[in-house]
This record gives sequence, structure tokens and C-alpha cells, in this order.
Amino acid sequence: MHRAIAFQFIAVIWSRSHDIVGQLLPLPVSGLSYFCYCSVHQRSVTEVEMKTPFKNHLHLLFLFSVLLLIHTNHPSEAEAETEVAAILSRFQQYLQINTAQPTPQYQQSAEFLISQAKLIGLEFQSIEFVPNKPLILLKWPGSDPTLPSILLNSHTDVVPVEQDKWVHHPFGAHLDSHGNIFARGSQDMKCVGMQYLEAIRRLKSSGFVPLRSVYLSFVPDEEIGGHDGAEKFADSDIFNSMNVGIVLDEGLASPGENYRTFYAERCPWWLVIKATGAPGHGAKLYDNSAMENLLKSIESVRRFRASQFDMVKAGLKAEGEVISVNMVFLKAGTPSPTGFVMNLQPSEAEAGFDIRVPPTADPESLERRIAEEWAPVSRNMTFQFKQRGSIHDESGRPVLTKTDSSNPWWNLLEQAVRKANGKLGKPEIFPASTDARYFRQLGLPAIGFSPMANTPILLHDHNEFLNQDEYLKGIHIYESIIKAYASYTSNGSTKDEL
Repeated sequence: MHRAIAFQFIAVIWSRSHDIVGQLLPLPVSGLSYFCYCSVHQRSVTEVEMKTPFKNHLHLLFLFSVLLLIHTNHPSEAEAETEVAAILSRFQQYLQINTAQPTPQYQQSAEFLISQAKLIGLEFQSIEFVPNKPLILLKWPGSDPTLPSILLNSHTDVVPVEQDKWVHHPFGAHLDSHGNIFARGSQDMKCVGMQYLEAIRRLKSSGFVPLRSVYLSFVPDEEIGGHDGAEKFADSDIFNSMNVGIVLDEGLASPGENYRTFYAERCPWWLVIKATGAPGHGAKLYDNSAMENLLKSIESVRRFRASQFDMVKAGLKAEGEVISVNMVFLKAGTPSPTGFVMNLQPSEAEAGFDIRVPPTADPESLERRIAEEWAPVSRNMTFQFKQRGSIHDESGRPVLTKTDSSNPWWNLLEQAVRKANGKLGKPEIFPASTDARYFRQLGLPAIGFSPMANTPILLHDHNEFLNQDEYLKGIHIYESIIKAYASYTSNGSTKDEL
């Protein structure tokens, strides 16, 4: 029953009791029943009194009125099921758009997101820093545009799939009998983008008015470095004009009950080392051959890797707190029509390494190790970086976001998650890279957070899925966070607009 109809029904009930009430002896009426009677009959408070025998009758009417109003404010079970079905359907629609690299369907994704913005009532624009790579920017204007805004960032692209390794079609968004939704992007990170939208949809329908403006950015190309997406966005006049005060971006699923949060991330250093030496017959022994020198370097790298990994195995450090090194290619030999020439020692040999450096590491010390141990000139070796990100921001400080009382955004997030009955684990350094690094490089606080508890970590894996219950809980969590952030005032308090 609609609320307006309920109020009319209550008014009729109270008006019918007027004749009886008017004949009774004086006894003060209190609370809402008093207000309702006076409002219906336009009588003053001093005029409305009643006899003791009718007190119980009037109180019953009052209780009936309250129960009726409560019923109108809480949807029926059927209505709730319909709402949940609609929420899950929208999530599935987004997942069914194939935005896998290297040929993501960005245009279809953009059209879907803009259609959702229109339905919710958000301002929107499509921006292309690079042709055919749209960035969708949505805005929920705040009542005080002078305050720094909130940016909720997510990426629209996903990594490729090996379809024959999946139980269900990777872009079918199949919902199984256990409530698991199988799709590429269900964890990384289309779930978060849709949770932003659903949380705002609920806040707007509740009548909440944000004090701060809330932006949602759906960026391309994160899975291939973000150079044509978030990097260009963070460096643009458009971003500068948004006056962003805090950024939320992706995190990781948690197999346990605690949500994971990330205040920093390891920076990629993609290193190639090259050894040279005299070529010769495969039967001859040479000193300082290219292969010998490269193998010495690989062994040195292996020892360093083991020392870092041992700290993780012993529980002394988390994975994101150590320098990881993994060899990703080895290139040597002289090709032949059947493979390689087996009786010829090559004059060159190369190896590639994916190195991840946390912001707490000493980059100068690592570079000295590379130059002196892994690729020394004395062994006819050279090295170059295919990519080398900085672990320091523009001011020379480590690229990380504080997670203590000095950062009000962190405190607000903790409180909001608790208020929504969620639990946070110890803040972590993200083991890989996300678009959040481009915003942290500007000195902005950025927190990685994907509300997925009791969920196996399956990003980039076969059969990636997210359970519908965890997805729905995540919407409630984001509703609490966005409300807290959008209500935050410069003096450190929160303003509830409800």
C-alpha cells in the first residue's frame, strides 16, 4: 500500500472516532495520537481531552496507525524479491558485454552505463582521450560544490579468456543453483562498478542529498596498463576541475570473513638483461660465453627471489611488502626450420623479469643490485627497463595512503563498513598494479576496496565467479561508505541529510 493512501486511511479512522471522543470526560492524550486527532479536526491541544474508558480504544487506533505506516515503509517479500532480481539482472547485463582485451566492446559498454545513469538521474559524459576508448564520467552533484569531491573509479575492460577451460560461458553471466554468477569481470572489477551505481540508486530513492559531489569514472584499458585511460584522465584539465579529495578503486576478494583494503601497491619494473659472448662450435668450451654469463645472472636473481619469498612463507611479511621477481622469458639460440641449431653456441642471450617494488623499498639499492650483480659490465652484460614506475609521488614521498587517525577518509571508511555489519582486515599493499597509482602519484588519498568476503580469489583465472549474496552485501557496504563520504564536512563531522 502506498504511503499517501495509508495516511488517507488513517485520517478517515480518526475522523470517525470524533463523535465518541467529543462525549467523553477530560483526560490528556499524549504522543502521536494527540497530534493525529488535532490535525484531522483542526482543534487546539487544549480542546482535545478524553475519558478514561476510551483511552484503550484510542491507543489501539494509534497502534494500528503506526503498524500501517511501518508496513508501507517496508516492501513485501514479493516486492523485495522483485528488486533483488532487477539488481542481479543489471549486473548480469554488464557482465555479458564482452570487454576482453585486445578487442573490448567499449561502445556497447558505454551505452549500457549511460542508460543506467539516465535511469538513476545522474549527469553523464563520454570522454575519449584516445579514439574509440571512451571513458564514462558520471556525476551526482553535491549541495556544497566548494568541498572536495569523491571519485569512485572502476575499469570497464577485462582480461582474455580460454573459453574451453570454463564450466559456463565466460560472458554468459550464468547464475547457478548456489547463487554463484560466473563471468569474466565478476570479481575484476565490473562488480564494483555496478555496486557503486546500485548504492547511489538506493541513496537517491531514500531522499539522501550529498553534501559533496560524487563522481563515478568507468575507465578503459586498465588491464593493459591504463595509459590511455586513467593515466590520461588523471593528467587532464577535466580531472583537475573536479577538485577530487578521495578516490576509491579496486581491491581483491577475501577467502575469509574480513574485507581487504589496500593503501598502496607495488610498482612494476619490467627488466630485460642481455649477455653477449663469442659464438662458436657447440663442442668447444669457452669462458664468458653469452649463455654462461646469463645463467650466472639468473642464479643471482633466483637467490634474491628466494630471500624475499622466504619472508612471506615465514609470515614475517605480506606478499605486497616484499620485492617480487619472476622470470617471464628466456631468449637464446639460432633458429632452424626444425627448431634450433644444436651445434652452435649463440653470441647473445636475453632474459626478461617482472619485478614488483613496494613503496617501502629502497629503489636505489635495487638498481645497484641490478647493475652490479644481475647485469655487470664485467661479464659483458647490459640491461634496460621496458617499464619502470616510480614508487614516489610528485613531492618525493612514498606513493601510499595513510591508514591512521591522520586520514579522516580512512576513519570514515572503517566506521561505515562497521555500521553496515562488515569487518575489515589489516590494510595491505596491493601485490600488483591498479589505476589507483595514477591518483596517488598526484598526492591524492586512494583506497583499494572490493567488498567480497568468503570468496576465492579468481581474478584472471578460469571460472571467475561471485556469489549473489556477497554482491548484494557489497551494495549495502558501499551505500554506507558513500553516504559517510558524501556527508563529511571540512570540520571533521558528518552531516546526515535524511
